[in-house]
Amino acid sequence: MTTVNHWTPGDIPDQAGRTALITGGNSGIGLETARALARHGARVILAGRSRTRLDQAAEAVRAATSEARTDTLVLDLSDLSSVRDAATRIAETETVDLLFNNAGVMNLPERRTTHDGLEMTVGTNHLGHFAFNAQVWPAVRRSPAPRVVTGSAIAARWPMGRLEDLMSEKSYRAMGAYAKSKRANIVYTLELARRTASSPVEALVVHPGAAMTNLQQHGTGPLSRMVTPIAARLLMGSAEGAAWPSLYAATSPHVQSGWFIGPAGRDQTSGTPRPAKLPTGADDPAEGRRLWAASEQLTGVLFDIEAEAAV
Repeated sequence: MTTVNHWTPGDIPDQAGRTALITGGNSGIGLETARALARHGARVILAGRSRTRLDQAAEAVRAATSEARTDTLVLDLSDLSSVRDAATRIAETETVDLLFNNAGVMNLPERRTTHDGLEMTVGTNHLGHFAFNAQVWPAVRRSPAPRVVTGSAIAARWPMGRLEDLMSEKSYRAMGAYAKSKRANIVYTLELARRTASSPVEALVVHPGAAMTNLQQHGTGPLSRMVTPIAARLLMGSAEGAAWPSLYAATSPHVQSGWFIGPAGRDQTSGTPRPAKLPTGADDPAEGRRLWAASEQLTGVLFDIEAEAAV
């Protein structure tokens, strides 16, 4: 396992000629990822639900880097018809060198469902991305050296994150659903790495440590709403620093497919990205196969790794 002693976004190699597609690219970690990649020459496609917010984010990227090349993609991961339409647009016309599964929701106080009847947190954070990846795959396959980087979280290690009752139909806990979705992000990525082992695709999963982004907007009560601003100042790092693991995973020559990467700092809020400890059992191929099959069944989307891109 080869890593570097110290890494910052200044170490990102030239990305000219490469295209990055970032879900949740209109804010937080996704926007900071886009800024950094554009600064190093990549074309960035910002994907998100709101056309207005996407346009504002693209403007912010161009303001930071005058020669930035940006495009936007309306994508609602909680609506499989939106996922299909967005993925079809990309699959038919683009080559995606860097695919970031970054968008997500957390801490929804009550069990909600997506447009397709899936539990909202897992349905958005994992299943929406699974369906999008499956249908955008021809664009990934066109790249000579593609990487898929999926955002997870430290919450994936929590015992409440076990993937039984994936849709939280028996019982619902806000952070339990979030932990499930983040474990699913890891299990999915490791299975993707296994299934693409004989191809140029590299699949990596990251956690940002603890960062204050718009994911923390859903408090579960008055205490949560009071504590969150304090936590932002005292406990959590910035979205810019939280983007480091994603940027390292996407651009470093020292990483390998199947790695789980997070910040090296003892408090896991910042620092040089490093391989991180996996949740117990997350690398079990049997669990990976079960989740893959369940994801295909729940979304109605078959993910054919061998599907060739049109020339």
